[in-house]
Amino acid sequence: MLFVCSRNAGRSQLAAALLAHRAHRAQGHVTVSSAGTHPAPVIEPVVTQVLTEAGVPSAAAAFPKPLTDEVVQAADIVITMGCGDACPVVAGRRYLDWPVADPEGAPIAVVRTIRDAIDAHITELLDSLPRTA
Repeated sequence: MLFVCSRNAGRSQLAAALLAHRAHRAQGHVTVSSAGTHPAPVIEPVVTQVLTEAGVPSAAAAFPKPLTDEVVQAADIVITMGCGDACPVVAGRRYLDWPVADPEGAPIAVVRTIRDAIDAHITELLDSLPRTA
């Protein structure tokens, strides 16, 4: 699963960390990555803070990564979050677009709301995936 936003410093990092945490807790196997069309130098500190508040291990080793054709080709599902037409389309991939606000420069209360909105999308996504025995 690949989460994509423009800077890979907020929404896509939130989504990747939340999904990886939930899949790990459920002992499921989901490969999660994130990327940005114009990666920032670092992840927004407020993003790390709201993940920690939610009990999600901080992605201390996480960093913004560039979106490449190879990254898209490695994913079965690509979830875009505000990167528009800049995201490459590869045949055979499932694409979803989640209209989620950008946390850049937002107050902590707003970023918490964004985190919770992304988590709701993740719940819907997990419910839509086929169950494995």
